[in-house]
Amino acid sequence: MDLTGKLLIAMPGMGDMRFGHSVVFLCSHGDEGAMGLIVNKPAQDVRLSHLLEQLDIQPEPPGRDMTVHFGGPVESARGFVLHTPDYASNLQSMAVSKQFSMTATLDILEDIAVGNGPRRALMMLGYAGWGPGQLEAEIAMNGWLTADADSDLVFAMGDEHKWGAALNLLGVDPLTLSASAGHA
Repeated sequence: MDLTGKLLIAMPGMGDMRFGHSVVFLCSHGDEGAMGLIVNKPAQDVRLSHLLEQLDIQPEPPGRDMTVHFGGPVESARGFVLHTPDYASNLQSMAVSKQFSMTATLDILEDIAVGNGPRRALMMLGYAGWGPGQLEAEIAMNGWLTADADSDLVFAMGDEHKWGAALNLLGVDPLTLSASAGHA
């Protein structure tokens, strides 16, 4: 099972509160584990303009700003940009699917600051990671649902609506979900 490029949707009974009502875009998934970015949890009091200032990058023209998201609990000081594939870093961008790429190098922030970045993007600090077999076990224990990733949901929808909208992609009404797991 390869879930690269898919969405993970946290079930209500998720034991780890950092992932409560989370929607995670999986950048990679394989035998070595999985890596994803939470796309619906804004970081507290952090904006792209703050990061650019700390990195001494001057936006031209000034004014374009983005919410920075909590991408996950691993390496929370490291930045990642999930974006449309119309942009490729001169250093390294990872093509995840036909609709999504991910870049974790400083040049994307420099390009965004001067208007040469991707058409659509989300900036994250940190990522979510799983060791070999860990994600599969969490899915088997009803911790996550999986869905195809939708670029409008990821990039255009308000963060507070993404979890319900991701469930709706599966035809699931969030009000019908139970926090208790069952197995037949």
